[in-house]
Amino acid sequence: MRLATLRAGGRDGTLVVVRGDGAAYRRAAAVAGTLQEALDRWDDVAPKLDELSRQSNGWEPLRVADLHSPLPRAYEWIDGSAFLNHVRLARRSRGAEPPPNLTSDPLVYQGGSGVLLAPTEPIPLGSPDWGLDFEGEVCAILGDVPLGTTAAAATKHLRLLCLANDVTLRNLVPGELAKNFGFFQSKPATAFSPFALTPDELGPAWREGRVHLPLRVHHNGQLVGQCDAGEMHFSFFDLIGHVARTRAFTAGTILGSGTVSNEDRSRGISCLVERRMIEQLEGGAAKTPYLQRGDRVRIEMLDGDGRNLFGSIEQEVA
Repeated sequence: MRLATLRAGGRDGTLVVVRGDGAAYRRAAAVAGTLQEALDRWDDVAPKLDELSRQSNGWEPLRVADLHSPLPRAYEWIDGSAFLNHVRLARRSRGAEPPPNLTSDPLVYQGGSGVLLAPTEPIPLGSPDWGLDFEGEVCAILGDVPLGTTAAAATKHLRLLCLANDVTLRNLVPGELAKNFGFFQSKPATAFSPFALTPDELGPAWREGRVHLPLRVHHNGQLVGQCDAGEMHFSFFDLIGHVARTRAFTAGTILGSGTVSNEDRSRGISCLVERRMIEQLEGGAAKTPYLQRGDRVRIEMLDGDGRNLFGSIEQEVA
């Protein structure tokens, strides 16, 4: 089933069930008022939401502009970096070597989760000098995850999947990491896709904790990337096992894959810094500018039948 959140009814919005074609919704107030409420009572609520999604009447026309991100605010937003091609390029772009345990120990950081952007909300840019960049990602929304959960046991704690534009201010990253204390100012609010899906909606494209479909990214109307999300080195199950090693997580935690990235350069990019790094490697200098005011970004994922699974993140830089 597909779930979404209307931008109405309070700070956490109003939970709705979305029809399979993405064109209509049903209000879910009789079952759960918000997505967070549904996640808190998932075992009881999920079958009832699924039943709502199968009913033939009571649908209302859907406008993506009326939707917030599935969780307008989340208890935690944890972002991994599970696509190793991106890690290697990003490290090289700032003159750093990848860690020696890159292939065995996932990279993660904790982002801000109290203020999240709607899928059509403008991306604020305080200064062009900050180097604003988009990052197309796949994300998992978790149920309660006990301390010590292993990757082998992680599948039962993953509730929903969605997409993200994990905005980064590239020119602020080097100064922050030089302090050896991680990202903060360089990671402003993230936007998420209009719809969150239960993994079964993906059919055979969901296997081994990965989404085996291309992530399509447009910049100013031009297709710049269709990287295969199945090339994720660490699966979502691996990431859950990693982050739960020393602490538990509550229902409503969002876990990101990191920028979807492939070694095959013909698949394009999911962030501008990768194109800039390739330009630097091949021509000695980066030429592609970072996002400017008025630039537009679109991130989406289509299945084999051309169905826009998660809806589109469509944002303009303000």
